[in-house]
Amino acid sequence: MTGEHQEPRDSREPLDVARLQRRLAEFAAARHWQPYHTPKNLVAALSVEASELVEIFQWLTPEESARVMADPDTAHRVRDEVADVLAYLLQLCEVLGIDPLAALDAKIDRNERRFPAPE
Repeated sequence: MTGEHQEPRDSREPLDVARLQRRLAEFAAARHWQPYHTPKNLVAALSVEASELVEIFQWLTPEESARVMADPDTAHRVRDEVADVLAYLLQLCEVLGIDPLAALDAKIDRNERRFPAPE
């Protein structure tokens, strides 16, 4: 992403966390944003974006929230905010050297031990 114009991604190209993290890093580097991508700043930005996602659902009933993707405008907003949250989380993991999939896998293991399923 060194130029001003980024070609659209080939939709047949598989997505994976590492590739997305590279794209985010290249995007930030091309704009000289790396000095601002400290863990503190990334966590703050992540919190802001998560709050923007909460804002969409804040005053909806449970039934309305279950249908949120039925409205094209709201669905677009939800997808954008989910993408923003994920982008900042992936950038934070990259900066801190955390493998997000391994961290999640380990957390699920701990939760399975902590909260065993009823027999």
